[in-house]
Amino acid sequence: MKILVASHTYIVDLNCEKLRALAHLESDIEVTVIVPKRWRPGGVQNKLIETKAWSDGNFRVVPISNFSQNNQGLLTFGSDLMTLLKQFRPQIIQAEQGSKSFAYAELITLNRFLGLKAKNIFFTWWNLPYQSKFPVSVLENYNLSNTDGLIAGNQDAADILRDRGYQKAFTVMPQLGVDEQLFSPRQQPELATQLGIKPDEFVVGFVGRFVPEKGVLTLIKALSGLKNLTWKVLLLGRGTLKKTILEEANKAGIQDRLILVESVPHDEVARYINLMNVLVLPSETTYQFKTLTAAGWKEQFGHVLIEAMACQVPVIGSDSGEIPNVIDHAGLIFREGNAEDLQKCLQQLIEKPEFSRQLGQKGYERGIEKYTNKALAKQQLNFYKELSR
Repeated sequence: MKILVASHTYIVDLNCEKLRALAHLESDIEVTVIVPKRWRPGGVQNKLIETKAWSDGNFRVVPISNFSQNNQGLLTFGSDLMTLLKQFRPQIIQAEQGSKSFAYAELITLNRFLGLKAKNIFFTWWNLPYQSKFPVSVLENYNLSNTDGLIAGNQDAADILRDRGYQKAFTVMPQLGVDEQLFSPRQQPELATQLGIKPDEFVVGFVGRFVPEKGVLTLIKALSGLKNLTWKVLLLGRGTLKKTILEEANKAGIQDRLILVESVPHDEVARYINLMNVLVLPSETTYQFKTLTAAGWKEQFGHVLIEAMACQVPVIGSDSGEIPNVIDHAGLIFREGNAEDLQKCLQQLIEKPEFSRQLGQKGYERGIEKYTNKALAKQQLNFYKELSR
């Protein structure tokens, strides 16, 4: 089976691990990933990246000339895409730029023009109801009407497209898996000493952006009601709320229990997660459902959850977006924005070590079974085989 995947996501080598695993599942699988030759992650103010070709057996990344260097919806590719398609002749064509992307429309059109007869698939994270107006509606209708399969990053994304008339095959799975070699249970005594964490202290952890929608202030409020217990809170990330977090911790009288660490490289994050006795993802939805606009946000997946699970660290998440589906019965869920609910969850784990250990084991088993790169690669391959029958 020859598979072609197009996305700016894969300019980062680490993000390619699921697709590289896919290429190694069976001897007759070939995976070609096309990425924009030039890209500015995060916007025009950031550094332009010149991507490089690389390969590993039946897996390869091929930079293709592109138009638009920072907008995934407007991204399109140059004439060298046609040359590659003629040579590779894929049986699966997958664009990971959403249902309204020009790149997906371009691939659909070239698939038909070149007579490839490949299955057209797209991936989307978009989990908020929306309205498409002309001319975007024409583009989306063209893409959806020529789609053979949808991979949705969360259940809401699948439900929204079903409500918009999409009736063909779909599967729900995240775009990226977890590296179980990097994220695994490991003691970190030196790092604990460096951060001033004592062996008897229960460490409540948070990894993410310090912004309102990530709910970190709700976490601080919940912890302020547990001052009679022995714990510290480790916040790993950065963002506009840093000053407010410090101020709120000071007001609550827990500033001496707060450890704030910024700018940790991704390959170092596992060391910090392994210091935690629980990881909390207290995300809070900002989307206003009554207005039916795309403004706002709710949690699309919560990748840090599966990283913590792989480290055998128990997880607590709010009920925002996809979080309950990711955790299922392998962790605790509280009502988003409800500090009292979160406080009760934390108290359970702090006061019941055996329950905490069992929850960590459940999360570990779920993470390894469902969310490693190899597990996701198998799910994706099974979906391709279903479409090809």
